[in-house]
Amino acid sequence: MSQLSRIEHLCLEKGMKMTGQRRIIARVLSEAADHPDVEEVYRRAVRIDPRISIATVYRTVRLFEEANILERHDFGDGRSRYEEASDEHHDHLIDIQSGRVIEFRSPEIEVLQRQIAERHGYRLVGHRLELFGVPMEAREK
Repeated sequence: MSQLSRIEHLCLEKGMKMTGQRRIIARVLSEAADHPDVEEVYRRAVRIDPRISIATVYRTVRLFEEANILERHDFGDGRSRYEEASDEHHDHLIDIQSGRVIEFRSPEIEVLQRQIAERHGYRLVGHRLELFGVPMEAREK
């Protein structure tokens, strides 16, 4: 038997019933190097088990999101995109031409956000930062 994916492990820790189809969906999401939408998760899952329905994928993704196993993002393309919830905070830079999503960390931005909140009399308890851009023209050497 194969090893459990990270998401399968989290589901079991939270006491979720893991059907064969949920396991496949969990594995697809754990292996994703991108931020797939439900339709893409479905396309990848049916390659493994053609009996999985799109409705099952929608229900399972919603269940994982409600259990704080997945995070949902809206990167401005009208589709909800998903990634495994992480204890390590990161932000996103979205290429609006290709849809590519680049994850990054910036200690300087983190400090600035806390300072802004404090300046307004608040203690920062969370945030999301999404930058939208287009590739810069190729620079001459």
